[in-house]
Amino acid sequence: MGLTPRWRPRRLAPWALLLLSAVLLTHAAWQARQRQVLRHSVQAALRAPVAASAVPAAAPPAQRFARAQRLAADGQHDAALGLFRALHDDPRLGPAARFNGANALMRQAVALRDAGQADAAYPMVELAKEAYRELLRQDPGDDAARYNLERALRLNPEEDAPDLSAAGPARGERAATTMRAISQGLP
Repeated sequence: MGLTPRWRPRRLAPWALLLLSAVLLTHAAWQARQRQVLRHSVQAALRAPVAASAVPAAAPPAQRFARAQRLAADGQHDAALGLFRALHDDPRLGPAARFNGANALMRQAVALRDAGQADAAYPMVELAKEAYRELLRQDPGDDAARYNLERALRLNPEEDAPDLSAAGPARGERAATTMRAISQGLP
């Protein structure tokens, strides 16, 4: 007769689910391929022995950060610092770039001090201290930046900080018994 049976949608449901799962599987495979391509490009950038200028400015920030890390590890501090400075304004990688740039400056300064060039190391330590202070202004709980700032302060102490250990106690903290011409109120 002319009526279609009711069980027909039940027969189509498995095929619709199969089609939906195939579409989702294809989408997941495409995303995995995109991640793999990005991973290979970052690894190739890390392995490449080219100058820092070879990293295009349009490259993803993570790739430029990885390249800067590699340059710093290879001892090419000036090129690494340039890449780290370019990433300071990035919302995700900015603090890490500032921290790693300051660490590269400190490594350079320590190497120069060990080589007997303390005058050349001084400005690098000052720049590193400023970077650590900026990190602590953004995140006061950053223990790594605080520790590195303390190490930098040991290398180059602040000149305007008075040395309170040699000055003795403040006027209000002296005991009355050690002062001359003070009446104790005794008969």
